[in-house]
Amino acid sequence: MTEQSPIKVRIGWDQDAGVWVATTDDVAGLAIEASSLDKLHEKVMAALYDLVELNGFAHEGDQIPVHLMTQELLKTAHA
Repeated sequence: MTEQSPIKVRIGWDQDAGVWVATTDDVAGLAIEASSLDKLHEKVMAALYDLVELNGFAHEGDQIPVHLMTQELLKTAHA
């Protein structure tokens, strides 16, 4: 059995909209936003479940690895 590559989901903060946004190039159609990371995670996993089936995403077995990558900017105080 070969190890399957995970679906890589990028998560970032949209300052203008005030929401977290998740996108991926691995499965067509994923563009999700939510007010918190917890809510975003739930929405991403539910959407991926549907999109994997709809897009005929090739996978082995009944589990698909998902890698959520969050990027945040650290603001520093200047003295």
